[in-house]
Amino acid sequence: MKFLHTADWHIGKRLNGYDLLEEQQDAYRQIKAIAREEAVDAVVIAGDLFDRALPSEAAVATLDNMLVDLNRQEHFPLLAISGNHDSAVRLGYGQEWFASTDFYLRTDLANCLTPITLDDTEFFLLPYFEPFAVRKFFQDEDIRTVAQGMERLVAAMQAHFTPGKRHVLVAHFFAAGSSHADSETLVQVGGLNAVPVDLLSPFDYVALGHLHRKEALQNEAKIKYSGSPLKFSTSEAEDTKGVWIVDTATDPVTVTFRPLKPLHDLVVLTDSFAHLMDRERDYPVTPEDFVAVDLTDTVPITNVMQELKTRFPRIIELNRVNQLTVTPEDLETQQLQQDPQTLLANFFEQMTQHPLTDQQREWAEAALQRAMKEDTE
Repeated sequence: MKFLHTADWHIGKRLNGYDLLEEQQDAYRQIKAIAREEAVDAVVIAGDLFDRALPSEAAVATLDNMLVDLNRQEHFPLLAISGNHDSAVRLGYGQEWFASTDFYLRTDLANCLTPITLDDTEFFLLPYFEPFAVRKFFQDEDIRTVAQGMERLVAAMQAHFTPGKRHVLVAHFFAAGSSHADSETLVQVGGLNAVPVDLLSPFDYVALGHLHRKEALQNEAKIKYSGSPLKFSTSEAEDTKGVWIVDTATDPVTVTFRPLKPLHDLVVLTDSFAHLMDRERDYPVTPEDFVAVDLTDTVPITNVMQELKTRFPRIIELNRVNQLTVTPEDLETQQLQQDPQTLLANFFEQMTQHPLTDQQREWAEAALQRAMKEDTE
């Protein structure tokens, strides 16, 4: 059979205050179009359907429309699990009768050992879990880490393998060898939640969620993160987002990446303030794109964010890439007796490596006069 592997939709997520529902709906339409083009037999969503445990009403309505459309209108069987951003209880409401339309949703460990069989493939749906949940599930106090829990779970799943079938694990965790992007919630302590990839070798394919880059496990042919459909942080600006198409009819399984095109891109621009504000200079962005600026200037710039927004309305982040590290010099008594304007000018130049402008001198003089007037009143 052939299925589409996606994950980490994070419906309801905001990017530095900007609502992403429009972008998420566009990404969904592309995913649906790919599912149609590839004539897949099922769609797999490996966790983090919502961005938070208590999603907004708009987020709930958006995800509900997507799932109903895929399952009831397009008639794709759905296999989905909860991730660490989801509320397992809230997301799982109604899952008992969802299966009547081939929507298989798992949000706790109760049914993770019972496979969902579609054509030649058995799917084991393993939602995000903490070690205590597996400890309770197996009544084994020796299970203290996610890796220990996975070892027990995989062994138990193998006992339910049907010979002659393909076996796919759908899960949401941090597999060893992968790297984090900034927009993921780091839930490990001392690496305790890392799962060694060799524990997953019994499966013909492992459809993972949690990390937002498809490259997180580049050297693993049959263990893949789909990555998120959208760029959720500047660390993902250069990423190509998309989904995996997995065909279990071949040996080994065939895995093909299908890219998604962002409705509004996230771009990092590195340049000087003067260049960025020069309307004659072209940058690879549209007014609707999200822009992070790495500013190369070292001088202070008044109202820099407000000014940049006149050129790039959706600026989400501003960083200084040439921060000065300056150790103030010890002043001698004679220097301390200089007039305030001279002291300020010397200090400013020492700290910024640039002299005060005429405008800055005027501001400083006006501020000093007001302060002296208040002292005499």
